[in-house]
Amino acid sequence: MERRQFIKNVTGAAGIIALPTIIPASVMGKNAPSNKIHIGQIGCGRIARSHDLAETLGFDSARIVAVCDLDKHRLADGKTLIDSYYKKKNSESAVDTKMYDDYHDMLRNKDIDAVMISTPDHWHSQPAIEAAIARKDIYLQKPTSLTIEEGQQLVKAVRKNRVVFQVGTQQRSMEQFRIAAELVRNGRIGRLHTVRIGLPGDPSGPDAPEMPVPDWFNYEMWLGSTPLVPYTEIRVHPQKGYDRPGWLRMEQFGAGMITGWGQHHFDSAAWGMDTELTGPVSIEAQADFPKSGLWDVHGDFFATAEYANGITMYTSGKFPNGIRYEGDKGWIFVTRGNYTASASDPVKAGQNQAALSASDPKILTSEIKDNEIHLYKSANQHGNWLDCIKSRQDPISPVEIGHRACSVCLITHIAMKLKRKLQWDPDKELFVNDDEANSLLSRPQRAPYGTNNIRGIKKYK
Repeated sequence: MERRQFIKNVTGAAGIIALPTIIPASVMGKNAPSNKIHIGQIGCGRIARSHDLAETLGFDSARIVAVCDLDKHRLADGKTLIDSYYKKKNSESAVDTKMYDDYHDMLRNKDIDAVMISTPDHWHSQPAIEAAIARKDIYLQKPTSLTIEEGQQLVKAVRKNRVVFQVGTQQRSMEQFRIAAELVRNGRIGRLHTVRIGLPGDPSGPDAPEMPVPDWFNYEMWLGSTPLVPYTEIRVHPQKGYDRPGWLRMEQFGAGMITGWGQHHFDSAAWGMDTELTGPVSIEAQADFPKSGLWDVHGDFFATAEYANGITMYTSGKFPNGIRYEGDKGWIFVTRGNYTASASDPVKAGQNQAALSASDPKILTSEIKDNEIHLYKSANQHGNWLDCIKSRQDPISPVEIGHRACSVCLITHIAMKLKRKLQWDPDKELFVNDDEANSLLSRPQRAPYGTNNIRGIKKYK
């Protein structure tokens, strides 16, 4: 789609983004005799069903051959979803998606070329590192890690084992985010000095009594490297259905919206700021935290990050959800428009919300010339990953860029907890002369789980 036509679509009277139909290219898997990439799905919950599986099933270049989950009901549902799709698509094709209750067994299957990891946040880095060691190509949902240390280990494991790694920051494959970043990088709003990111917090929740662990759920392994705590349904995920899970609001398993949606927006903002492989030099944040109830992640907050190139980035739920670039000659605002990844997204698609706008409409239609900066173009995050599995090139959201975007989330969360301005060295990935803050760049891991307990992990530190 030509850029001028795209601008017309997203900034017209309705302001609704018109997404193009994606026609995937046929590619060949490394080990697949059927000339398809054989994929295993790790985690069969809300995001897997509504996003990762939903998108990847549509590509003829791939065949999802296995599923894994610690909840036997979700595991069976995942198999049914995949089998039903392929049977409907080709009634003569034999379909029998293999089920695993331990992803390690899946990784040992040499017929599987790649994995998609759609697990809770505390189960992101470890299976991704182990998949890299097993030489499986990887699509990993964000956030890429829960600590800076985990993220560093992941980067090294991916690069050492030369696997194709894509982060699920799909805003990079939404045309309006690329266009906004290109316009900013090419000076259409003059010198960029300020970025404002709209990002909400999470609500507090009720107290919840201990409940018996369902006999179909491996809760002990689900807790993984985090401490043993009593089971209760709203700590984990719904026993029935696929509504928004409670673990998203537990610091034990994540950091709340600062990592949940923060990696999306910080990643997109860095694209326009030209800071994808670095980070801020200072971070300061104030946040409200629940005073009662089971859920304990941050609510309303305001964060300020300063960069060495003179840009200041403010993040708060008080701003409209999206990214506003401000220069000395104008501004550009970009958001998802009416796109949602799942029906239970915390921010609903806005009716008639323009995906791209500017202080002067002429900014959006200005031509990016051949000798100017042109950014990586992708029409679909999963499709781009599949294409790169064939080409062995880096996809649009490679591991280093994912780690850096996630790092901004994590150090912002640390600043929320310490309630003071912190100086950050993005080259060393350490706080400057601050032992207390640096102690929060990693956290204890309950054996036998955790990235530090992977065999041979010392070589990735």
